[in-house]
Amino acid sequence: MDAILDQFKKPIVLVALAGAFFVGLLFGLVVLGWGLWPVTWTDAAPADLQADYQVDYMRMAVQAFQVNADVFTAKQRWDALGTDKAATAMLIIKTDPKGLSPEVIRAFEAAVMAPQTQQANPTQSPSGQNRSSGSPLWMLLIILLVLTLLLGGVLLAIFLLRQRSTGPRTVTPAMQANEAARQAQYTDFSTNESGSPLAQFMASYKVGDDLFDDSFSIDSASGEFLGECGVGISEPIGVGDPKKVTAFEVWMFDKNDIQTITKVLMSNHAFNDSGLRNKLATKGEPFLAEPGGQTVLETATLRLTARIVDMNYGEGALPPQSFFDTLIIELAVWQKA
Repeated sequence: MDAILDQFKKPIVLVALAGAFFVGLLFGLVVLGWGLWPVTWTDAAPADLQADYQVDYMRMAVQAFQVNADVFTAKQRWDALGTDKAATAMLIIKTDPKGLSPEVIRAFEAAVMAPQTQQANPTQSPSGQNRSSGSPLWMLLIILLVLTLLLGGVLLAIFLLRQRSTGPRTVTPAMQANEAARQAQYTDFSTNESGSPLAQFMASYKVGDDLFDDSFSIDSASGEFLGECGVGISEPIGVGDPKKVTAFEVWMFDKNDIQTITKVLMSNHAFNDSGLRNKLATKGEPFLAEPGGQTVLETATLRLTARIVDMNYGEGALPPQSFFDTLIIELAVWQKA
């Protein structure tokens, strides 16, 4: 079921569904509705007539009764129109009899209101004409069959598209980093003298995630926005793709202090290269990346502890320990008294 839902999220599938819908609509309306089986109205019941025609129908029924005085037929014609519609038509005739005498109208009303013992012919409709009820049924079955075929075609198209896209799912570096962050163990600060933090976040990077920029909202226990914090790429090293990141920025914004504090987490190579270190120092205070190492960022009302949970350097033609392969860093935030 999830695989089918995933297919519906793809633009090509949505286009295929829309195309199938409009093709089905065109086929059903033009080919079936107007061409092969156009709608035709035959043997309409008096109750289906337009209101002024219903009055004419009732007027003719009264005129026929005046000639033949057939009570059964008069009653049958009254019932064919329906009590409410017949009464409405009769009221109009009384208002505008158009040559019908009041005596004939009263006699007709008495005849149709009197109890009847004679039963109508069960093979005839109220209007006395044979009706066929089978025709709409087979037309409905054909329409349902066509709709079923169209639905089957859509499902077949989805299946074929899914078969074409079958293969190992691509796992991106960002997905790998997110999974690593999910499995990382948060620090237990319950015994800390400052108590448990207001918020804890886990930022994770994997080489190849060139758009890495994790940010988190800092909210009070009551839901009030206090600020933001995060980790992003500060400086790549070397050339080519993917980026080889030699330094990250760890930052925190305090709404009440209206400022952003930044520290630059550097690889061992960047930290010990005086030129590169001085360049990065303009962005924030340098901080050497070491497993388990931590640093503190403070503003007027917030304090953040950044702790390196795990890290690994990449290998290649660049200097040793110059760029990160993976990095997991925990951000714990306290609200200062």
